[in-house]
Amino acid sequence: MRRWGSASNPLGSALHTSRCMFNMAFAMPSAAAAFTTHHLLTLAVWALLIGKGAAQEIEADAQNLVTDNVVVVEGEVATISCRVKNNDDSVIQLLNPSRQTIYFREVRPLKDNRFQLVNFSSSELRVSLSNVSLVDEGKYVCQLYTDPPQEAFATVTVLVPPETPTIDANKDVLNEGEEVEFTCSTTGSKPAAEIKWLKGDEEMQESAGNVEEDPREEKLFNVTSRLVLKVSRLDDGLPVTCQVEHPAVKDLQTMKDLQAQRYLDVRYKPQVQITMSQPQGLTREGDTLELICTASGKPQPNLMWKRVDEEMPDRAIFTEPRTLILESLNKTDNGTYRCSAFNDVGETFEDYVLHVYDAPTTTPPPTTNTTTTTIPTISEDSRAGTEVPRSVDHAVIGGVVAVVVFAILCLLIVLGRYFARHKGTYFTHEAKGADDAADADTAIINAEGGQNNSDEKKEYFI
Repeated sequence: MRRWGSASNPLGSALHTSRCMFNMAFAMPSAAAAFTTHHLLTLAVWALLIGKGAAQEIEADAQNLVTDNVVVVEGEVATISCRVKNNDDSVIQLLNPSRQTIYFREVRPLKDNRFQLVNFSSSELRVSLSNVSLVDEGKYVCQLYTDPPQEAFATVTVLVPPETPTIDANKDVLNEGEEVEFTCSTTGSKPAAEIKWLKGDEEMQESAGNVEEDPREEKLFNVTSRLVLKVSRLDDGLPVTCQVEHPAVKDLQTMKDLQAQRYLDVRYKPQVQITMSQPQGLTREGDTLELICTASGKPQPNLMWKRVDEEMPDRAIFTEPRTLILESLNKTDNGTYRCSAFNDVGETFEDYVLHVYDAPTTTPPPTTNTTTTTIPTISEDSRAGTEVPRSVDHAVIGGVVAVVVFAILCLLIVLGRYFARHKGTYFTHEAKGADDAADADTAIINAEGGQNNSDEKKEYFI
């Protein structure tokens, strides 16, 4: 250790010099040494100022003791390191928050086996503390025995992970559209834990939260969070997860352990759908109609068929509660058929509007050699939620077109025969007798009537 007044301590030397100057000033006779006393006092003051400045410079150069703050999880190991730069073999020691010496150089005066020496040299004193608890939290002192002694503080912060959370709900079974409140609680954490809510994979915003000190330990905290949900049928069977997050928890498995779940049990009224399995296309007289009713709901709904405003046909067959069969359809079967589904939550239905068309007719082929092209069309039968087709039967249209074509062909044939009879060669009585004449003049003379009977000439059409 350094001594006051040594060559290595300028402040001590300055104090010693100023003290001697004061003694000399007051030991001189007052009359003879007034001027000298004044100068001695001035020199003493200057000596004090110079010594103080030199001491501050040495102290600034000697601030080379460093350490680090430590954050450790309860139960784990904390390591405290006291490091010195440009050490001149001064002694290093470590003190606990109560200023008790843990290590003096490499010697441990404190009887606590949890403290163990990790490294000791002229530039470092490193000590480990195992099985850390909350009582170990505080400021640890790294001290370097210089003149004056130097100190550096290492703050040890202890993290305490939270307990496994618990989750509760104010309702176990819900109807669609109702609200449910979940409460998640976790205790004994430091600092206070954070709670995150999930519905399925969707993160939800908490409705309210509360943090309070643990009555068992003032440094620990208890956290409570609440979540209010309005449920739908799509939420049935989804998990609601309360997940706790804390800086002391880094391990994935531990994070999974810090969560709790409740599954939603949602009841809802049925949804109904009617499908026609046969016939394919339009429903015509003589066909068999088969309707299938499917419904989903919770609890499982019951099904019932009926004919709206009319009696169900006697020949109606129900192979299952969900299947309706009508054989040999006729136009008296036209109407609205309803499938109703009901459970404890409510009742819903769907309607099927039946329209029976005439049976398909066969058109006789025309007598002429004509070719008729039929364009196939696809028609949909009427059902619930679909308007009745307003188009005319295509078979009737096809028959009318065939008759018109046949009539046009017959007219063409008649006109052809008419024009054929009004062209070609025809004979009159003027040529009568010409077959036996020797020449043309004789033929004219011998002709019946001759020139003298020209007024009586007549023509006949064959």
